[in-house]
Amino acid sequence: MLNIGEFARLAHVSPRMLRHYDQLGLLRPEHVDASTGYRSYSVRQLGRLQRLMALRDLGFGLEQIGPLLEKAPSIEQLRGMLELRRAQIERAVAEDQDRLRRVEAYLRSLEGKNAMSEPNIVLKKTQPLRIAKAAGSASGLTPENLRPVFMQLVPEVLEHVGRSQARPGIMVAYYDEPAEDGTVTVHAGFDIGAQDVPSTARVQSLELPVIEVASVVHHGSMNDVGPVYESLLRWIEDSGYKLAGYGRELYLEMSCNNDPELNTVELQIPIAR
Repeated sequence: MLNIGEFARLAHVSPRMLRHYDQLGLLRPEHVDASTGYRSYSVRQLGRLQRLMALRDLGFGLEQIGPLLEKAPSIEQLRGMLELRRAQIERAVAEDQDRLRRVEAYLRSLEGKNAMSEPNIVLKKTQPLRIAKAAGSASGLTPENLRPVFMQLVPEVLEHVGRSQARPGIMVAYYDEPAEDGTVTVHAGFDIGAQDVPSTARVQSLELPVIEVASVVHHGSMNDVGPVYESLLRWIEDSGYKLAGYGRELYLEMSCNNDPELNTVELQIPIAR
């Protein structure tokens, strides 16, 4: 018989780990002294401990290991368990590789004149969003080209929502792919949730599809949003994703004092793997 320290040295584990396995019922000592509580193990228990350690090394959880120690699985059962474990490991490796590309993308985003001051880009699926919106044409995607279109569309949608006795939520904008001449169709409107806002020839009520996006929150004037978009697009490319459409803008907070520095806008770019 070996005391717990001797058995631990023989098995290359810690006495604390042996006590843990004892508490879980995975490896009981051969003998426990009734007066002192000292645990003693036999050499033949080393085989059970090594099976336990081998299964742990393969990534099986302790709750899975217990039954396997009591009754050895058949070859087919073991093959099925190992194939499942292989698939789990492959998925974890792929996720880590994606995460590594995102880390490298953040490192590259710290370079150049439009360096990102903090890593605030996240990948996520959008929430279901039902909006009332109108569309207009802008001669380009610069703030100077977009501003007059927004000034036309926003009051138009607000008036329609008000006539429908509904309350507008956050403002939402999205864009179509620019045409060959550089013009772009701008869609601007407001979240209406489940409220009854009928569509007209000019204002449509529709549900935006749930999509996967790279998202960043911009604080301040939309005049300064260009470098933020550039950094976001570069991050998407460096992270191994591709664009899957033009972006959405969710105007989460707009200044009541006409101070654009108090604005908070979420920029969302649809992506595909």
